[in-house]
Amino acid sequence: MGPLDGITILELAGIGPAPFAGMMFADMGARVIRVDRLEAADLGIPGRQAKFDVLGRGRQSIRVNLKHPDGVALVVQLAQKSDALIEGFRPGVIERLGLGPEILLKANPKLVIGRMTGFGQSGPMADRAGHDINYIALAGALHAIGRRGDAPVPPLNLVGDFGGGGMMLAFGVVCAILSAQRTGRGQVVDAAMVDGAATLMAMMYGFRSGGTWRDERGVNVLDTGAPWYDAYETSDRKWLAVGAIEGRFYKAFLEGLGIAGEDLPKQHDVKRWPELKTRFASVIKSKVRDEWAEIFAHSDACVAPILALDEVAQHPHMAARGTLVERNGVRQPAPAPRFDGTPTQLPGETPLAGADTADVLASLGLNAQDIARLTAAGIVAAV
Repeated sequence: MGPLDGITILELAGIGPAPFAGMMFADMGARVIRVDRLEAADLGIPGRQAKFDVLGRGRQSIRVNLKHPDGVALVVQLAQKSDALIEGFRPGVIERLGLGPEILLKANPKLVIGRMTGFGQSGPMADRAGHDINYIALAGALHAIGRRGDAPVPPLNLVGDFGGGGMMLAFGVVCAILSAQRTGRGQVVDAAMVDGAATLMAMMYGFRSGGTWRDERGVNVLDTGAPWYDAYETSDRKWLAVGAIEGRFYKAFLEGLGIAGEDLPKQHDVKRWPELKTRFASVIKSKVRDEWAEIFAHSDACVAPILALDEVAQHPHMAARGTLVERNGVRQPAPAPRFDGTPTQLPGETPLAGADTADVLASLGLNAQDIARLTAAGIVAAV
């Protein structure tokens, strides 16, 4: 059932971080109702099959004409029976639809309204378009990621869209729901990816202020500057991840490489890091990746094989935990985190837009005749 069993989240359909938050809610057992538009939206991903849209799993979907007052009124009715509404539009869009916070909170004073944007609900760039790469650029995160002398490397869209976006939205909404349960008052959650990405950089900002982090990429402890925190190529053109930071782990790393007895530069002799990195690279290049994985399998050297996506499910540890699951030919992560008292399970597949229109309307108390009338009038639609 999951720890959020009994919680209802209303999601205005979009892409990226807000659907990621919706997936997290559904994974934890919440009822998530996705409001899809009657007309197809330009989401930049043409021809996407529902089963491959992992972020959309676990929803019910209702198609509503948000350009018609009666369609907007239906969404308000759904909001009255929900704990939270989440949306990922630019500031002002839901207000223009007739679904602004004043209207929603009047209908349901305990409602939490989670608003997911790139730049936030306020500030000179609030109404600007952008994507993950732009938000993490402003937050300082992108500048810090990359090798020395090279361009910044976008870390997929993990830092802005998902870590600094969807997860922050989900966290903020849950916090506000807990507050509403205690106080009886809902509120707006302003989740901005620029804020979230900056929050993820908290430790680095602290290091920078303390003088232990330089602005130049690839010269710091965690950005591939340190030879004992980097990725190394193996003889079969695969890669090994090394994170031997602490002294005892570094010692185990040298022992695993078979060079513990050599006269090497000291671990924290920054000036000789390039020399040490060259030596590590030479040794690691002498074996295939899986040989090194076996050598370090039972060691605290903090060494791991860098696995491709199609290898992860077969790794003994990942397989034992069931971190990835497969359904209908689609491999995907299992719900996380895990709970011993309210265990989660993989929620239903991503629905086609409008797959649950009749069921959702019935939950509002509408009968078959009401639903037929709304359908004929173009207010709602099924698949």
